[in-house]
Amino acid sequence: MPPRLGLPNLGLGVGLRTVHFPYLLQHWPAVDWFEAISENFLDSRGRPRWVLDQVAERYPVVMHGVSLSIGSSDPLDFEYLAKLKRLATEIRAVWVSDHLCWTGVAGINTHDLLPLPLTEESLRHVAERVRVVQDVLERPLVLENPSTYVEFRESTLSEPAFLSALVAETGCGLLLDVNNVYVSARNHEFDPREYLRSVPADAVVQMHLAGHTDCGTHVIDTHDGRVVAAVWDLYREAERLTGGVSTLLEWDAKIPSFPEVHAEVMKARGAGIGNRVSGLAEEERREVGCATADMERATPPQPVVLVAMEAE
Repeated sequence: MPPRLGLPNLGLGVGLRTVHFPYLLQHWPAVDWFEAISENFLDSRGRPRWVLDQVAERYPVVMHGVSLSIGSSDPLDFEYLAKLKRLATEIRAVWVSDHLCWTGVAGINTHDLLPLPLTEESLRHVAERVRVVQDVLERPLVLENPSTYVEFRESTLSEPAFLSALVAETGCGLLLDVNNVYVSARNHEFDPREYLRSVPADAVVQMHLAGHTDCGTHVIDTHDGRVVAAVWDLYREAERLTGGVSTLLEWDAKIPSFPEVHAEVMKARGAGIGNRVSGLAEEERREVGCATADMERATPPQPVVLVAMEAE
């Protein structure tokens, strides 16, 4: 299947987390690619940004945001977009993604990914904002299906129908979070396989995998454990439908060692079809702006010992 939006299949990646910085700087492990949380680096210099630069010189990096608030009624934050564009240029981000959600109103950021009323009116509203964001960033925006716990009674479209129409109207890409599909399906009692069959497979640029917390009556997207068997089953189906796209594991709480996190995402080699042979050839790595892994290392800024964590 040809690359979506001209974007490559990067293989199997891992979320870049500060607790793993010392390991990465010491070992430079054989990982296909990394996903960096945009907001952790937009206003950050010093050691965190230095580490990101070092990672970006050795691996493909994708930026994943949590504050675009594409569905909010507040005006778009053009200062935020300018920072996003500058960071994407500086680290040669392969693509930039965020969520189909809103995170605040009246200038207040709740830092939660809140669900939208899925109506024709909100579709027109979001589509117009996506077009503006893409014009500013000068690249396609990739949007992720969120995990949700409540729905609006006023909604007239299913989430797959909303995403399909959004792709058709704007040309944006999709980040299909398979765990989110499972979480929302359990919470709202819909068929997750029908959901997967209903999103436009040729617009899916990336997939997310993650663990969750099953509370019996509902499921919470906690990113604090291994991927459960039911989500792996959905991933196999998503791989079949898409033909295989870049896949990343998110692990954001109770984070184990880097080798353990990496081993979890490598299970996708056996689970899927498109990622059995993962990663980019050396020539492809150069095309997306990566240097070779044995390049000479620059001197890190102080402090040498990591002492602080950013919100992830």
